[in-house]
Amino acid sequence: MLDLDPPFRGLVQPDGYPRLEDLGLIGDGATAALVGLDGTVHWLCVPEFDSPPVFGSLLDRERGGSFGLTARELVDARQRYETDTGVLITELRTRSGLLRISDALVLRAGADLSDDVPGGRSELVRSAVVVDGSVAVDLELRPRGDAEVRPALDGVEVLIADRPDLRLHLRADRPLTGLRSHFDLQQGEHLDVVLSWGRFRRHHRFDAAEMLRATSQSWRQWMGRFQYAGPQEQLVRRSAITLKMCDHWTSGSLVAAPTSSLPAPIGGPRNWDYRYVWIRDAAFSVFALRRIGFDSEADAFLGWVLDAFERSRHPRIMYTIDGGLVPDEVEDAELEGYRRSAPVRWGNGAADQRQHDVYGEVLDCAYQWVRGGGRIEPALWSSLAGLADAAETAWRQPDQGIWEVRSEGRVFTYSTALCQVALDRAAVLADRYALPGPVARWRAAADRLRDMILDRAWNEEAKTLSEHLDGGDSLDASLLALPLRRVVPVDHPKMVATTEAVAQRLSAGNGLLYRYLHEQSPDGIAGDEGAFLLCSFWLVDNLAGQGRLDEAEELYASLCDRASPLGLLPEQIDPTTNGFIGNFPQAFSHIGVIAGAVTLARARATRRA
Repeated sequence: MLDLDPPFRGLVQPDGYPRLEDLGLIGDGATAALVGLDGTVHWLCVPEFDSPPVFGSLLDRERGGSFGLTARELVDARQRYETDTGVLITELRTRSGLLRISDALVLRAGADLSDDVPGGRSELVRSAVVVDGSVAVDLELRPRGDAEVRPALDGVEVLIADRPDLRLHLRADRPLTGLRSHFDLQQGEHLDVVLSWGRFRRHHRFDAAEMLRATSQSWRQWMGRFQYAGPQEQLVRRSAITLKMCDHWTSGSLVAAPTSSLPAPIGGPRNWDYRYVWIRDAAFSVFALRRIGFDSEADAFLGWVLDAFERSRHPRIMYTIDGGLVPDEVEDAELEGYRRSAPVRWGNGAADQRQHDVYGEVLDCAYQWVRGGGRIEPALWSSLAGLADAAETAWRQPDQGIWEVRSEGRVFTYSTALCQVALDRAAVLADRYALPGPVARWRAAADRLRDMILDRAWNEEAKTLSEHLDGGDSLDASLLALPLRRVVPVDHPKMVATTEAVAQRLSAGNGLLYRYLHEQSPDGIAGDEGAFLLCSFWLVDNLAGQGRLDEAEELYASLCDRASPLGLLPEQIDPTTNGFIGNFPQAFSHIGVIAGAVTLARARATRRA
């Protein structure tokens, strides 16, 4: 649960690894880092989200690399954020004193986070001060791979053998003894450290306090646009900042998560690289961001989607942050994986899958773009109209679906529904904005697909829509998204019955939902998985729309209570331990926090009216 003034707690490191619940996120719109409760940076890819990790001890505590600023004889610790910022505060309590560390991927002075320009300085600032007593402090920079160390002004320069493009510069306001240094600090004494990987500033005086102050000011200026009052406001605020730290500010894209290969569950092979941009995330994230005041981020992501679609000339389900092709999936045999959960993977093999929902995702983005005041040029519209034409027949072909199964394809209900969305949005765009196209045909085809879903996917005996269009009795939780995409009304009797069936049959207990049941819906991957948080947030939306507002509010509160003390959420929850699993933090989960809050606030206001 988010706690603005958390208690100190002891370190728990199962199998020698930090719990995901004990990691804090910092970011600068180009990359992000994860900082442990003990003051160790366990994850940082530079210069960007999808670059190789310089610090990857999250995936191998011995060989992955880390950046430690830790206290000897540590008793307990706590973390919190400076209010409405991306500046992380870690307090380490020892037998002899208290050390406070302020960490940030710092921003340029006066950086406007709503502008599509770089905001970061390519610098990680770590500022430590002894608040009470005396503390023995260890500083250790241990990048992944063989490193050559050279003396440099105020510090050292680090060259990594397999990263000839990268030069690290470590500086401090106290003399360093190479990559490992020890300091005995007394109350009031500071240790300021900065790690640079962009333009070197070795001859520039660095002022850690001023860089942190400027960074906090830019974050708070951006949060001045926040517009929301209702349930879980503090968590919604933190979710907005978390999404912003998963946002690539220059391009406008949004990575699914800043990490790769965090397993779901522990010990299993379901380890994927999420440092890329999924088209389907756009519509959900834009919906959420617009409703809490962040129109420029919504517009930037929509523009990015349309640009990527134009450049690739056909829709792809995911892209790199700059709109390029996602690398082929490879396994890294050198790393043992988080808590020995091999394999570690880079790239993503699902990038070339057939997933028909992408037709609807792109057309829905175009629709939202125009509704927000954007224009569609004739060449782009010609391509978009071609997508609608393709969607009219594509639904008949099996695909891998929204959950990217690696088994034989099926005709998924959700994929068919998003083909309906493509046709519906194309018809609306052409009709409302006088764009050329067979409006009547598209509209008729959209109506036929909606009717077909309600007819062919319906299983009368099971009283539910099926995950496949053949009307079987297997379920997947993406059915809960049909009302969100305006395919089936939320209060339609068959949608009400489907909501109840999903809540009962896919329940993982205590409000958690599985995406599907592996014994009924084989996906071609060994092992089971945890409960997928976004699905439970979709359930909140359905319950609220069906007049079950008290149940929706209770479920939403229970989901928000699962956030870490810093207000961060993973992709999945292990129902047996309630621990975090999967890539972290997960943008989709924080989108669910925001969208659910807005839905409940509006529903409560309507009930009072």
